[in-house]
Amino acid sequence: MGKSITRKLLEAHLVEGSWEPGTEIGIRIDQTLTQDATGTMAYLQFEAMGLPAIATELSVSYIDHNTIQIGFENADDHAYLKSIAARYGIIFSRAGNGICHQVHLERFGRPGKTLLGSDSHTPTGGGIGMIAIGAGGLDVALALGGAPFYLRCPKIVLIKLTGRLQPWVSAKDVILEVLRIFGTKGNANTVFEYGGQGVKTLSVPERATIANMGAECGVTTSVFPSDEETRLFLGRQARRSDWSLIEADPDAEYDRIVEIDLSSIVPLAATPHSPGNIATVESLQGIAVDQVCIGSCTNSSYKDLATVARILRGKVVAPNVSFLVSPGSRQVLQSIEAAGLLADLIAAGVRLDQPVCGFCIGNSQSPASGSVSLRTSNRNFEGRSGTRDAQVYLVSCETAAAAAITGIFTDPRGLGMPYPEIDLPETFVIDDRMFIFPASIPDPAKVEIVRGPNIGAPPESSPFPADLAGTVIIKVGDKITTDHIMPAGARMKYRSNIPRYAEFVFETLDPGFAARAKDLRDRGSHNIIVGGASYGEGSSREHAALCPRYLGVRVVLAKSFQRIHTDNLVNFGILPCTFRDENDYAAIESGDELSAPGIAGAIAEDRSIVIRNNTRDRNIAVDYRLTPRQKRILLAGGALALRKQITV
Repeated sequence: MGKSITRKLLEAHLVEGSWEPGTEIGIRIDQTLTQDATGTMAYLQFEAMGLPAIATELSVSYIDHNTIQIGFENADDHAYLKSIAARYGIIFSRAGNGICHQVHLERFGRPGKTLLGSDSHTPTGGGIGMIAIGAGGLDVALALGGAPFYLRCPKIVLIKLTGRLQPWVSAKDVILEVLRIFGTKGNANTVFEYGGQGVKTLSVPERATIANMGAECGVTTSVFPSDEETRLFLGRQARRSDWSLIEADPDAEYDRIVEIDLSSIVPLAATPHSPGNIATVESLQGIAVDQVCIGSCTNSSYKDLATVARILRGKVVAPNVSFLVSPGSRQVLQSIEAAGLLADLIAAGVRLDQPVCGFCIGNSQSPASGSVSLRTSNRNFEGRSGTRDAQVYLVSCETAAAAAITGIFTDPRGLGMPYPEIDLPETFVIDDRMFIFPASIPDPAKVEIVRGPNIGAPPESSPFPADLAGTVIIKVGDKITTDHIMPAGARMKYRSNIPRYAEFVFETLDPGFAARAKDLRDRGSHNIIVGGASYGEGSSREHAALCPRYLGVRVVLAKSFQRIHTDNLVNFGILPCTFRDENDYAAIESGDELSAPGIAGAIAEDRSIVIRNNTRDRNIAVDYRLTPRQKRILLAGGALALRKQITV
């Protein structure tokens, strides 16, 4: 049998293990990216390794998340990141240059390369034929130092596209259809590979939209071929020499094949409060809309904004709608201005935001209480917008623009106007002056690292306890996201300061959690979290493991976990384990006292674990799926602790 794109690229970068799905492999990482909300801790961890420079081919530090909040903390973080980039040979993308995934696709992504990013939507790079994977900041720090990135050798699902999208249906509707088919859980250690004749009808920005939001399915990554469309895109970026042909063998083997006829897809929406709650726009017709936000790393390309501008030409936003547009990059903004399209947006009453993550992460443009917000971003978790009771829907740019005009949920096919056909510029506006390249730094070794009062070293770790004896400090339900565990929005400015940020763990679910956990920690308890299915969905933010660890958490016992969060828990010395019998979930409550004598020895020897619920006089059999490498990390107290042990 022939090979898939996924297998070809992973095997070309394989440095440990062999191709055997389900087993652990280590791959060489060519490129990394960080953003400012996760980058500060990633680089603090890199500094702790004591290395003189990075070992990757190319690494970029982007400022795109914490760009507008009040207080000194964000500006201090940016000064630290700028100095770190200059010191260690990292490209620095200044605030205002754009969202990391959009900019990386434009200026640095290369077919066939591996990209590891400290952001869960790093798979955007799959739209250009990369193996692009989101991970915790510590994994990125290790990759910066030349260490392999470890993952389970994945199952590969071929999503075979046929036909062509109908007018008013877009790539966003394609990925919403994929979410309708696959859901948001049960897809761990899987790669979505796109193929079929329908792929040829999609531009690279459209492919990137689909790859970006594949993260909501919980897959490791998504990947498209690198073909003539890819070559044209790179040509428009004046990077044609970066192109290479990447395609699957005609007889490639897949674990599953799912066929989607593009011509059968209709405008779709993800309804509150999950990207997996899919409905047709037609079924939502008539719902009053209060806010429309277009942008984010999912839908902010030139084609996206040009389409919106053409729909709005000669029209004005409905009086009941607050309408925001955020370009994905400075290049997109300059290119739509050069094409005369920015004037159409402004004339229609659009509120123009800077090219940042902004509304998507809830640090600006929070909707009114109880209002309906249509957004082209990728997540609509409860409260993520900054307003707990807002009803957030995820839609395409076409559907968003239709609602902006009419003031209600509107199927764009009913607007009564021709669908705008967008011709891409022969060359986009290219201006790289907002990057600071390593070559411009005369003497990196003499660069002084800037550390404001919000910058702190990574917390010290301790080995995993030989005997577990602790308290269940919280019990939560299914689909707990990293937003539930560590709030985004206004709290994100404390990410460089773990003691401060830890004060907000589980803030939205249990405001007293942090104080209770800290008190129990100080009294010697091994704190335990109990969760339901798909614990740790969403963002790659390692703080959802790091801050609970600071508060004394040593075990998370859940029905199931998402991939990135599992890795982050292990990286910080927290045992992720699952109920062998899910009925045991009902027989455990917050405040229960649990114990497991000899637990560290059992893990080291790969023996089964039984946790005793002393409060209810009940034994709970649990499973843990750790590789030998992960066991070493866990028992040492975390990946950084293990690395220090090895290098001493």
